[in-house]
Amino acid sequence: MTNMLTQRLSEQNYIQQLSIDCVIFGYRARQLSVLVPKLRFKSDFWALPSGFIDQDEDIDVAAQRILRERTGIDDNYLAQFHVTGKASRNGKAFLDELIRSNPEFGDGNPAVFQNQQPGLSDYDWFTRRFVSIGYYALVDINRVVPRKNELDQSMEWYDIKALPPLIMDHTAIVAKAFETLRLTLDQKGDAFNLLPETFTMKEVQELYETLLAKSFARNNFQKKILDMNVLERLEKKYTGAANKAPYLYRLPKETIQ
Repeated sequence: MTNMLTQRLSEQNYIQQLSIDCVIFGYRARQLSVLVPKLRFKSDFWALPSGFIDQDEDIDVAAQRILRERTGIDDNYLAQFHVTGKASRNGKAFLDELIRSNPEFGDGNPAVFQNQQPGLSDYDWFTRRFVSIGYYALVDINRVVPRKNELDQSMEWYDIKALPPLIMDHTAIVAKAFETLRLTLDQKGDAFNLLPETFTMKEVQELYETLLAKSFARNNFQKKILDMNVLERLEKKYTGAANKAPYLYRLPKETIQ
């Protein structure tokens, strides 16, 4: 954590002990994936795209900034879903393991960083209790070009059923985001943001079946979705047989977030 240990986080204009963790969902070919960076240090450390909040920055604006920096696009669907704030929640175990695995940081001895300077050291700042505001993003995976930052070795999509071991409580945060997405599927219709700009009813059904791990009868499913009254129907998709061409749908422009 080169910048974490040299740029004096404790002297930045961040709100102390508050962070944002983003779960970025993408979907393709009946597979729900999560965009996860791997940190560029010895040993294996994967973490959710995260960040801090400036004192003069709105929380939602900070979340959008983090998401934009990681996906390269501005018009992603983003929703706050949970606040994680257990009294025991801090990054000490993770940071100590990282330091021990990387001897270039204090000869691999975490004690070197404790109270090393007058006032609050970066080690102490980072290992205090942190409250995390969780956001999940629903993106068109075909539009995203994953962007690494200076701490990342890689930034890749992982099947939600085969995530790498994430640091701290990030695996639980992903699980909570997925649970919230499934519970609100019929209430909000936000899952349509995982699809391309235009899509068929068959593609909607495949998405729902993937998210809910169950099958639906085609006619009943189509009626259920159309009754939600959240989709705009377009012209039929050309397949070479006009009478069999399925309709295309999209989210009305004003509902895309």
